[in-house]
Amino acid sequence: MKVRQLRVAVAGATGRMGRAVIRLAAEHHCTIVGALAAPAEAGKELEGLRVTADPAVAIENAEVVIDFSHPAGGFAPLADACAARAIPLVTGTTNLGDPEARAIEALSRVAPVLSAPNMSLGVQVLAEVVEMTARRLGLSFDVEIVETHHNRKIDAPSGTARRLFEAVQNAIDGNGVAVNGREGDVGARKKGEIGMHAVRGGDVVGDHTVMFLGQGERIELTHKATSRDLFAHGALRAARFLAGRAPGRYQIRDLLGA
Repeated sequence: MKVRQLRVAVAGATGRMGRAVIRLAAEHHCTIVGALAAPAEAGKELEGLRVTADPAVAIENAEVVIDFSHPAGGFAPLADACAARAIPLVTGTTNLGDPEARAIEALSRVAPVLSAPNMSLGVQVLAEVVEMTARRLGLSFDVEIVETHHNRKIDAPSGTARRLFEAVQNAIDGNGVAVNGREGDVGARKKGEIGMHAVRGGDVVGDHTVMFLGQGERIELTHKATSRDLFAHGALRAARFLAGRAPGRYQIRDLLGA
């Protein structure tokens, strides 16, 4: 049976993730109908599309928008443009501040929104396993989160590391305290500390490990991404999932039927 093509606009279209979404769209029966990027990129040709810096123009023919832009590059105007036309939004943009969070909340009242720092289905399962492990062990094991990314990543810790921290917090009723790295005479490790460590180097796509360290034993739960394509595939799958859904907030776990 022929699958209907889904019309998708891409924000952050000239970035690595945006280009990956455009390149892989056909595999998910999606047609790219709009490309949004920073003003310096406006007017360029990208896979037969003219790049624009105007959100309203980029999304005018779209049924769903996929966003991998930078928060400082106009995320809130994009969300506002989607809200004006009740267009669903899938966003993997991280480091969002209060204005962006408010824009997402406003959009979710009129259209479905899926915001996730990591579009990997595997990372979603990792977060679920981490939460279950933390719930079973409680505060009897120490928890450390280590993330490794390429040397051009600009934020730390990663959005995914924060997501894993939240998974631990959910399990222990918010009794953990994030400690971002350690230096100097910090003293003995305190109960409830959750270490957050960022490693940067080379071309690593993204590795995340959560360690549960007890007396005489430890558990290490790890996810390694070997290609950025997996995030693009996840975003395109999310776009098809959102199409036709009721307004509201959705999560990657919804794609798995959880």
